[in-house]
Amino acid sequence: MKKSIGTKLLAIILTIVAVTAAALLGIKIAQKTNSKENNLAYNEQEKNEEVPKVEEKKEPKTFKGTDRPIAVMLDNHKDAMPQAGLNSAYMVYEMIVEGGETRLMALFKGVSLDKIGPIRSSRHYYLDYALENDAIYVHFGWSPQAQSDISKLGVNNINGIYESASSFKRSTDKQHSYLHSVTTTTDTILQIAERKGYRTTSEQKSVLNYVGEEVNLDSDIEATKVTIPYSTSNTVKYEYDEVTKRYTRYSRGVKQTDWATGETVTVKNIIVYKCYNWTLKDSENKGRQSLDNVKTLEGYYITNGKAIEITAEKSTRSGQTVYKDLEGNEIEVNDGNTFMQICPIDSKIVIEPGAPEDVSETNSNTIANELN
Repeated sequence: MKKSIGTKLLAIILTIVAVTAAALLGIKIAQKTNSKENNLAYNEQEKNEEVPKVEEKKEPKTFKGTDRPIAVMLDNHKDAMPQAGLNSAYMVYEMIVEGGETRLMALFKGVSLDKIGPIRSSRHYYLDYALENDAIYVHFGWSPQAQSDISKLGVNNINGIYESASSFKRSTDKQHSYLHSVTTTTDTILQIAERKGYRTTSEQKSVLNYVGEEVNLDSDIEATKVTIPYSTSNTVKYEYDEVTKRYTRYSRGVKQTDWATGETVTVKNIIVYKCYNWTLKDSENKGRQSLDNVKTLEGYYITNGKAIEITAEKSTRSGQTVYKDLEGNEIEVNDGNTFMQICPIDSKIVIEPGAPEDVSETNSNTIANELN
């Protein structure tokens, strides 16, 4: 009887020991499992922290590839309007010439156009901007100063007067004048350039610091209407569209359209600055102008309905102009086409808010900003 009780007691004790051991083993296994899972989770977190996700930088599309720019002198007389090709140009320069008129120099890169024009003669200070863009310079005739400087500066130029009538054609579309009717194509320009031995590729960087992300200027200057008078007979105006975030261009009170497509001429960026000009005294006495442009000039950068004050620094005729804010930083420019408005020193540039009621007249009572 005592043996039976002792056996039972031993069995109970062994059972308790076995259960306790199993429990302890289970706890250790659980602890190891949890520790392993925690380590894996920690390592995964550490891995994620070590390799953060990097958003891909958006690259600008306005100035890309190795196609060499083509700079074409365009007539801007009232009888020459509308012009063909302005919307396809990545940059357009407008400057004063004789008689209060202006001419446009449109720059094209990597585009194919069946009609560019009307093409007019060269003026010597336009060469400075063809050179800084490493462009093939296209014109139809030249002033004596331009002819001399083209040779002196070694400008790769194409003078349409000396090319065939099939290369630079006279259009019958213009009602008023045979003078304002010459057109050509990008293919023709490139064929002539290759015949002359000019480079048709370029590695030169853009004059403007284009960025892929949208540039919204931190400025109190509202710029939904811009007025730029070149002379009493020639005023340029821009009207901002908040939906498209582009400016519609007007010249002499007329909305500009494309001669070939009929599309309205619109602009993403406007850079406007003043430059002293004077009348040349030469044997022809035609009132041709010159510009004091190799220096630091003051103006505005305008985009997306805002404007900031800037400087335009040009150290040599062929050197690239650097556009800076008032803190001395090179400005970032929105991806899109740009009109360079280099106007006379006495021009009253008006930048103001609100859509214009009449694009042919300036309402002086609503002036918000003026560069005197």
